[in-house]
Amino acid sequence: MQIARAALPILAWGFLGLLAIQVFLAGLGLFGAGSMAGHRDFGYLLSLLPLFLVVAAAIARAGRLVWLSGALLVLTFVQTLLPLLRDDLPYVAALHPVNALVLVVLTATIGRRAMELAREPRAEPETAAAQ
Repeated sequence: MQIARAALPILAWGFLGLLAIQVFLAGLGLFGAGSMAGHRDFGYLLSLLPLFLVVAAAIARAGRLVWLSGALLVLTFVQTLLPLLRDDLPYVAALHPVNALVLVVLTATIGRRAMELAREPRAEPETAAAQ
């Protein structure tokens, strides 16, 4: 449980850093320094990482962080679907950058709360002598 609590902020802040790289890759594609393939492919890889946050939060028995990490997982999955709607539902597909902002804020919130959880004093196991 303690290892999972220590891993949570690392996973969250790491994911936030990877989101920044994802925005950079989008910029490369938009401004002609590369194609959108890097942004797309990295995004698909990135969409799997919140699953590790959900698992770590569950092992850490982190309560609300489990739900927040689950929401992050769902929104990350939705993020990969939004560009596919470009032709049929362009106004829905246009939510792609808005959802990206939500992902950044949610990940930062998870990171901050995970750090608070990791800093909580460790519960000492009860011993027979203490009883």
